[in-house]
Formats: sequence, C-alpha cells, structure tokens
Amino acid sequence: MQTLHGLMAFAAYFFIGLAMINCFMFIYTRITPHDEFRLIKDNNSAAAVTLSGAIIGYVIPLASAAVNSVSIVDYLIWGAIALVVQLIIYGGMLMYMPKLSEKIINRNLAAGIFMGAASIAGGILNAACMTW
Repeated sequence: MQTLHGLMAFAAYFFIGLAMINCFMFIYTRITPHDEFRLIKDNNSAAAVTLSGAIIGYVIPLASAAVNSVSIVDYLIWGAIALVVQLIIYGGMLMYMPKLSEKIINRNLAAGIFMGAASIAGGILNAACMTW
C-alpha cells in the first residue's frame, strides 16, 4: 500500500511538472519576438541552443521544487517563481544584447550559446536558492 501511495505522489508531481514545462515553453516562446519552433525546424542551431538552455534552466529549479516542496500547491508556486526568474534572465540578456532575437534569427550560434548558458546558470542559482 505504501508503494502505491508513493507511485501516486510520483505521478502527481511528474505530470504536473510536465504541464508546468509545457506552460513555460508556451509563455517563453510568446515573449520572445522570434518563432523558436519555426527556426528550429529550419535547422537554426542558435534557436535550438537558446530554447534548450531556457528549458533546462527552468527544469533545474523545477526539480529542486519537487524535492523540497511540502505540497502540490507549494510545488506550483515555486514552479511559477522559476518561470518568472527565467523571464527575468531573458529580459536581462536583452539589456546586455538588445538585438538578441535578430542574432538568433541570423543563426549567430555564439549569441545562442551565451543566452542558453545564461538561462542554465540562472536556473542553477534559482534551484540553489530554493533549497532552504
């Protein structure tokens, strides 16, 4: 019976996590001025690295929230905070590199790698701050 309870908790956190990742990707790709999915389908590595870094940068603190949250509601709140942090990182990068979207559209892999790395670094810091 305890195993079944553990399986139910796993399923709840896992499938809610997948839903939050999909929500993050929906919001993130609407915030950016370029169409990541179209660019990736067009074999644009800069767009792939940028979006992949953002997803990883979101999932790292989401995983930390799953480990440290005390309830599903707590998990959802920390997932929302992780989303906002990733959007802040993107906004900060725009201040540093105002033509980021143009660079990604033009397949500037260096800009894509830098944005992806900033997203992952922000996600790691975010996750560390969630481990109270």
